[in-house]
Amino acid sequence: MSGSRGGAPGATDVTTAHQDLHSEEGALRGEHPGRSRNPVIKVVDLAWLEFEKPDLDRAEVFARDFGFGVAARTAQEVWLRGTLAGPPCMVIRRGRTSRFVGPAFRAGEPSDLDRLARATGTTVRDADVPGGGRAVDLLDPSGFPVRVVHSGEELRALPEQEPLPLNFGSEHRRVGVPQRPPREPSRIQRLGHVVLETRVFARALNWYLDTLGMIVSDFLYLDGQRDRGPTMAFIRCDRGGRPADHHTLAMHLGPGTGYVHSAYQVTDLDAIAVGGEYLAERGYRRSWGIGRHIQGSQLFDYWRDPDHFMLEHYADGDLFSCDVEPGWAPMSASGLAQWGPPATRDFLGAGPSPQRVREVIRALRGDNELDPARLLGLMKAMNS
Repeated sequence: MSGSRGGAPGATDVTTAHQDLHSEEGALRGEHPGRSRNPVIKVVDLAWLEFEKPDLDRAEVFARDFGFGVAARTAQEVWLRGTLAGPPCMVIRRGRTSRFVGPAFRAGEPSDLDRLARATGTTVRDADVPGGGRAVDLLDPSGFPVRVVHSGEELRALPEQEPLPLNFGSEHRRVGVPQRPPREPSRIQRLGHVVLETRVFARALNWYLDTLGMIVSDFLYLDGQRDRGPTMAFIRCDRGGRPADHHTLAMHLGPGTGYVHSAYQVTDLDAIAVGGEYLAERGYRRSWGIGRHIQGSQLFDYWRDPDHFMLEHYADGDLFSCDVEPGWAPMSASGLAQWGPPATRDFLGAGPSPQRVREVIRALRGDNELDPARLLGLMKAMNS
């Protein structure tokens, strides 16, 4: 669309760079460009996520039911993997409480680590990952430990969960054979993305763009507050002309600072659905799904693990090269999916828990980007 539905005072036209590629609106003049002019490095993907949990046995049982393989296990940690070749998806270390530690991103070249260490005043060290490698440890503006790694020997591929042949109209790929997907876990292929909540959204966003060279696929803004800037960003890796996932990292402004969910690619819709039945039969709780998102377009299904962490099975997500400009859209619960059940209060984190109340009070009293107008706008978005 060539016109804007709202925005900064005096801004009347959407910039032509957007070209209607994936969103009804592009940026208005003077809005955030969604990328850095001169980033330190450009990471190429997520490597893995790091957690701590007191009960590794229980964590491994859920991991296998969710569809992970185990790459390595000791008394103090378990490394989980997908079927595709590459690094592990997740490491869970033994700790006193269940908590998300932080993400690890993949550097494209070993020299990127040296450049990053020089620019940030840190050092390059050996990475404690199966197969070895090197790493730089950073801290983002939200306080999350962020590791950038270049792996040594990567994990070899495992057998895939093959996609089912489908009949489409007059195209008949399956004749004389009934469709019977096996009742088994959705076999995880790889880690796709992680979503984080932060009270310092703008600072954190710019840090990831300037330091790690990531670029924004889509911005969301609060209704009536677009002139104050976005409150959520879906951020991908910049691989030049080689397409990357619509978002490897997503962040949104909120009263808390923490993990929201992480997403893991599986083969297709049947793998999502049958894997969900498998999880439900074992007493796990679905948070939201099955549906298809708008930003990213992926098919989704969200579950809670025994420690209440949210994980997503997804398939058929968007892939963008570096020339796709950011889309802009209002933030709303109804705008999260093209089809599927309404977003649940559990998924939205809208329950009035004592912890959430404490986070709101702390945020409103602190030096951050959340003020009463922003808070009211977020509450309206989650109920719209």
